[in-house]
Amino acid sequence: MLALPSGALWWAAQRTLIVADLHFGKAERLARRGGALLPPYESRDTLLRLDTDISKMDALTVICLGDSFDDAEAVLGPDELSWLTRLMAGRTWIWIAGNHDPAPLDVGGTHLAQMEIEGLALRHIATGIGTEVSGHYHPKAKLAGTARPAFLIDGRHVIMPAYGTYTGGLWCTDPALLPLMGPDALAVLTGQRTIVVPVHTKTALPRKRRA
Repeated sequence: MLALPSGALWWAAQRTLIVADLHFGKAERLARRGGALLPPYESRDTLLRLDTDISKMDALTVICLGDSFDDAEAVLGPDELSWLTRLMAGRTWIWIAGNHDPAPLDVGGTHLAQMEIEGLALRHIATGIGTEVSGHYHPKAKLAGTARPAFLIDGRHVIMPAYGTYTGGLWCTDPALLPLMGPDALAVLTGQRTIVVPVHTKTALPRKRRA
């Protein structure tokens, strides 16, 4: 598998693109619940990056590892929904249920609690058992004073960064994450290009809770 700079995971042998934590509709959810007012363009930005990755890799299958929508009431506008529908057309599209959204049941695709392919479990929240790819924690790491979403990878597990815009995160050294990863764990920072750094260092990074 290849960790892409965008935060997606590409499985070439399966021609499958894996993304986690799209959080469509976060700005709308915050406004609906009386929270901070953010420009309502995060869904378009997320869709643009997803469209770019799907086209570049020529993906036949897309697997979304939960929290694809920011809550059970979140909706896409007509233009965004049409865009998503176009991306889904002609592909196998699998929605894994998350803790924010049980599953976006009003759109197409296949809806599963989790799935397994060739012994690899794909789920929303890591268990630390077996070989798995998961999301949920939105891991981040800091390099040269700048925080970036990051993959956490060891010999058996991958915890993916949040793919969606307007998502917070946990530092890769957070106590919630360290027990899930082996001593050889690496953080693969996203951005213009991927940068690999060891997770276990002598200097702990500051903590930041996920939004």
